[in-house]
Amino acid sequence: MTPQLRQAIKLLQFSNVEVAAFVEEELERNPLLERDERGETLGERAAPDQLPSPMEAAGATGFEDAPALPDTADMVRSDMLVSAQAEPLDAVHAETYDPGGAGDGVPVGRGGAADFGDDTRSIDDFAESAPTLREHLSEQLRLSFSDPKDRLIGAYLIALLEPSGRLSAEPEAISQALGIALELVESVRARMMRFDPTGMFARSLRECLAVQLAEKNRLDPAMAALLDNLELLAKRDTKRLLQICEVDTADLNDMIGELRRLDPKPGALFDATPLQPVVPDLLMRPTPDGGWLLELNPETLPRVLVNYNLTAKVMPRASKDDKAFLAERLQTANWLVKSLQQRSQTILKVAVEIVRQQDAFFRHGVGFLRPLILRDIATAVELHESTVSRVTSHKYIATPRGIFELKYFFTTAIAGTSGESHSAEAVRHRIREMVAAESAEDVLSDDAIVVILRREGVDIARRTVAKYRDALRIPSSVQRKREKAVPA
Repeated sequence: MTPQLRQAIKLLQFSNVEVAAFVEEELERNPLLERDERGETLGERAAPDQLPSPMEAAGATGFEDAPALPDTADMVRSDMLVSAQAEPLDAVHAETYDPGGAGDGVPVGRGGAADFGDDTRSIDDFAESAPTLREHLSEQLRLSFSDPKDRLIGAYLIALLEPSGRLSAEPEAISQALGIALELVESVRARMMRFDPTGMFARSLRECLAVQLAEKNRLDPAMAALLDNLELLAKRDTKRLLQICEVDTADLNDMIGELRRLDPKPGALFDATPLQPVVPDLLMRPTPDGGWLLELNPETLPRVLVNYNLTAKVMPRASKDDKAFLAERLQTANWLVKSLQQRSQTILKVAVEIVRQQDAFFRHGVGFLRPLILRDIATAVELHESTVSRVTSHKYIATPRGIFELKYFFTTAIAGTSGESHSAEAVRHRIREMVAAESAEDVLSDDAIVVILRREGVDIARRTVAKYRDALRIPSSVQRKREKAVPA
């Protein structure tokens, strides 16, 4: 396998983030490659609905009579094609006159604007960043302890703190590491558990909740007994909890409701990394004639150019070794641009066929998802199954029903009672719907779910229902009955 082929395969299985990082590395290594910084105006590109699309040929009636896939290069941005830069890289701009600058005596305000009234910054630019969890606790430590020894212990505890606010280190190990008596460590830790937010530095869930209840003066014997039996609360074993806590049902429900209002991870609100949204590789939307328009997301396509001007200018005067280096770099640059273009075309080609096969899902929902395997798509687009697998991994499509990974549309088949097959994902969705619709008086067992599904034409075994229910994190019917007996 040649290095170029390995590179093409690697690019094919990369996500758009990994491709962007790979291109950045190549831009640093290859002097003949450069990023296309040219802005794109609206007049330079046709509207998406004016572009030829392999999906539009299908129309509103489906994809059976759709013609063969056309060349998908029309759907790929022109940035992906090899192009020469109009201006050489060694152009000199040092003596270019820039009117209106500081040299003309024009007063420059904040941000380099012509005056203070043209400042375009928003109030967010002046907002003070929120303190981190350790900064927040360190400030309280300085205000709460005056003894340097206590401050040393407190700083050590802050350093060992987990992001959730829990302290997993054993107090004995802390005392040995600091060479301080265990009683002093526990004394400092007990005071620091009352820091804001309350419940930090606890070593267990029970201790964390107990400190928060004590802060509210609600840690009575009944509540302490409930905290000592949290495993029974997780099982919704209310009968035993009533006996242990020695309270009636109304009081127990009030106690459970009070526990739910506490924070089991008080430190999680600090330093929380915001979730990064998924940037789809493909964009999909309906067309007026009832078909689907599919195109590559321009935001995820690397914009690279090959600078032929630099090669033409340097090559005649270069030495033999330099010519060999430039020739190798030029070949690498051309291959990279070609590989990126081929990657885009392959992704679009596979996505078109997936949409063609799962048309009912996009029109009617998860219940109409068809069983689909890699071989089905590979045969339709004349690619190897391994290629289809690489194309569909970590590639996302934005559809009218949400953003999905292309792998989502491949599901195993479950036989039907009448000879037809059903998608496993559709069956899991149906199980979730049935459980969500059940009442406290009519909780469905796995056997009851099997009966309903067979009545609807799905030939499924009880163990398969139990497996799907576990995968959906749905408790057993006994557990659900207990949960529904306890008010929210």
